[in-house]
Amino acid sequence: MHVVATAGHVDHGKSTLVRALTGIEPDRWDEEKKRGLTIDLGFAWTELPSGTHVAFVDVPGHERFLGNMLAGVGPAPVVCFVVAADEGWQAQSGDHRDAVAALGITDGLIVVTKADRARERVDAVVAQARAELAGTGLAAAPAVVVSAQEGTGLDEFRAALDAVLTRVRAPDPSARVRLWIDRAFTISGAGTVVTGTLTAGTLRVGDRVVLRGPAGEREVTVRSLQSQNTSVREIGPTNRVAVNLRGLDKDTIHRGDVLLTPGAWPTTDCVEVRRDRGAAFTEVPEDVVVHAGTAGAGAHLRPLGEDHARLQLEHPLTLVPGDRLVLRYPGARVVVGGARVLDVDPPRLERRGAAAREAERLAAVPETGDPVAETVKRGAIPEARLRLLGWDTSAVPAGAPVHAADGWWIHEPAMDRWAAQLRKAAETLHAREPLAPGLSRGAAATTLGDPGAKVLPAVIARAGLEERDGHLTVPGRGGGLGAAEAAIAELESRLRAKPFAAPEAYELDALGLGPRELAAALRLGRLLRLPGDVVLLPTAPALAMRELARLPQPFTTSQARQAWGTTRRVAIPLLEHLDSKGWTRREDGSNRSIVR
Repeated sequence: MHVVATAGHVDHGKSTLVRALTGIEPDRWDEEKKRGLTIDLGFAWTELPSGTHVAFVDVPGHERFLGNMLAGVGPAPVVCFVVAADEGWQAQSGDHRDAVAALGITDGLIVVTKADRARERVDAVVAQARAELAGTGLAAAPAVVVSAQEGTGLDEFRAALDAVLTRVRAPDPSARVRLWIDRAFTISGAGTVVTGTLTAGTLRVGDRVVLRGPAGEREVTVRSLQSQNTSVREIGPTNRVAVNLRGLDKDTIHRGDVLLTPGAWPTTDCVEVRRDRGAAFTEVPEDVVVHAGTAGAGAHLRPLGEDHARLQLEHPLTLVPGDRLVLRYPGARVVVGGARVLDVDPPRLERRGAAAREAERLAAVPETGDPVAETVKRGAIPEARLRLLGWDTSAVPAGAPVHAADGWWIHEPAMDRWAAQLRKAAETLHAREPLAPGLSRGAAATTLGDPGAKVLPAVIARAGLEERDGHLTVPGRGGGLGAAEAAIAELESRLRAKPFAAPEAYELDALGLGPRELAAALRLGRLLRLPGDVVLLPTAPALAMRELARLPQPFTTSQARQAWGTTRRVAIPLLEHLDSKGWTRREDGSNRSIVR
């Protein structure tokens, strides 16, 4: 199926044309039929002679219902722009042209209707419409002339539309789903149904999807699917689709809400945009209404220059870089212009001149956004976030100043800056505290801040640091004994001669060995420290076991002390150490034995 929206001034025959083509009445409300005025969106469908299925979204033409018109045209890839032969181009024709142009629609037809009322004006109206549409995506659109009243020109219309549709780019059925909802209603016995134009991806019965709106989001289940009043098990793009959702009240769903593939789309209440059409942003009022898909939201506009602006939305929308927006005045019923989303998570603008610098940055960003530019902006960004924004992360573009590591894209200059900061912090610590084990990971993370701390392993490698026991050191520096080396060596010599003659505190003081020096020696495996400030060599437990093996089993603490030639101050913590290693065990309150 192809989805085609109408556009054009009020009472130029859009609904009449759809009715004549499909045999379906697109006006759904009694008031519309009574007044002969389309107020809301209408829907109809038909099959062209070639077998192509077409669904029409009929939009209101009156200026009071411009918001409804934008909701209908927003998700549609093809437009039939209608101009009546007897009236020609009118004011609302211009607003609809601006909306269609702002949405970037490039496929469609120019349809001159009511030809029976002013045949002599047909050529002039076609020429006028082409002139007005110059500079838009419909500038070279085929033109057809019809009279729905007489039934003339309809076959030519069908043939021309068929030709247009053959050129429309096929959307991706495997893409993530973003279905902008245009209506919600209840069917007795079935429950809540929402409808919309599925422009990409595939929906299947039983799918778990996310329903997102201004009030938040919830996960729901697709109970059933219909298209053209026919039930289907799955449906892909481009199609009009009705989705029956389990366990929801229709009053909790509104036009502009979206059905989404879970975990696949970001949400944002602040975007930066580039002007596509319309007045310069410096000339636009601060308050505007932003239309995206079927949604409309008030927004505060902050110009960053003539062509770039920041929009603070009154409630979050599901937008990604490359999305097109239509802006209109909140009070007036006219289009301000069009814009394309460049950034859905813009940086803070706090310092003097920040707006001008941000405009300069945005000027270099491509129309569909750029994962490299996003990485440069942040310094580092998770690949998962880039995919959420709609970009392929399978490979970094050739020549880009970015490299991938551990699931992140990292800007090379940022990496160099963080590496320099980290190495300097490590060197400073070595100079200030030569006996320190190095810079802890916590201190390193604090030094870098976010997002540098999130890519710490890559920064450590770039900085050329070594990591031992959770501490970072400059190769060849840190983690040694420095000036304490001689004192530790002398203590080792004494303990080799008398393995269990642990030095007293005053002896350690005489050697200049305080807590820091002893901690460094312990870290390097040069000494063993037991409770009670008992300092021995790391070989002492094995030597102690050799002496205990000579004793009758079980043995007492006194017998062990005598075998080792030491004091209770040393013997008791050493025995407890052997117990903890499972080499000895207590038999009762006073006896131990070796564990065989």
